[in-house]
Amino acid sequence: MPERDPAPDLALLAAAAEEAGAIALRHWRQAPEAWEKPGGAGPVTVADIAVDRMLRRELLAARPGYGWLSEETEDDPAARLAAESVFIVDPIDGTRAFIAGEDGFAVALAVARKGEVTAAVIHLPARAETYAATAGGPATLNGAPLAASGAAHPEGARLLAPHQALDPVHWRGGIAPGFRRSFRTALAWRLCLVAAGQHDAALSFRPIWEWDLAAGDLIARQAGAVVTDRAGRPVRYNSPGARARGLVAAAPALHGPVMARLAELPA
Repeated sequence: MPERDPAPDLALLAAAAEEAGAIALRHWRQAPEAWEKPGGAGPVTVADIAVDRMLRRELLAARPGYGWLSEETEDDPAARLAAESVFIVDPIDGTRAFIAGEDGFAVALAVARKGEVTAAVIHLPARAETYAATAGGPATLNGAPLAASGAAHPEGARLLAPHQALDPVHWRGGIAPGFRRSFRTALAWRLCLVAAGQHDAALSFRPIWEWDLAAGDLIARQAGAVVTDRAGRPVRYNSPGARARGLVAAAPALHGPVMARLAELPA
């Protein structure tokens, strides 16, 4: 059987992301009701919930045979693992930035088929920026093609990562490279900035939920970056635990040198 053309899924995601962004903007800078999720899972707002409900309704109506994995929907592993294709959704990535009235929050939408992301959209409504990609196609920002940087050396490379990523425990000899580190709250946006060549790498050594990673993974890879987990392996999506073992995303000539500087993982 031929593989499904991802273009219709991309069009569906793009339209849904625009609608989701409009909902988010109606709450943005309006002091939306917010609370902390159980277990230290971070904040959530009424906007996150409203966006999630709309996305689930519209996307599953359009693709009733697809599975569903979203940060703001209680997971049904049996149902999504039985599906060949699954929506992987973060209704608002960067909720802390959203609550603070900053513009660096995103709607991150992806379709994964047989473990691989085939279509992805990351929409930053307050910045009027939409990143998109399909498997086998270009990565784009508002329709213009993207390309990762030509950086090849960790020293001086422009890194997006939390400060903990430079903890000596993560690096051979206890010495982190001399990156120029900065940070963005939304992981999806960090991956887009690597895709755009505005930064050279993004790192995270904590377990990462698939909804934070899936859309940005495809966009960065289709822009030429290399994206793996902390062990250097490609991430397989719609996994039982729905988590990846960290992130190393970098310009194509930089990923190998970064991996070579990382400390070995415990057995």
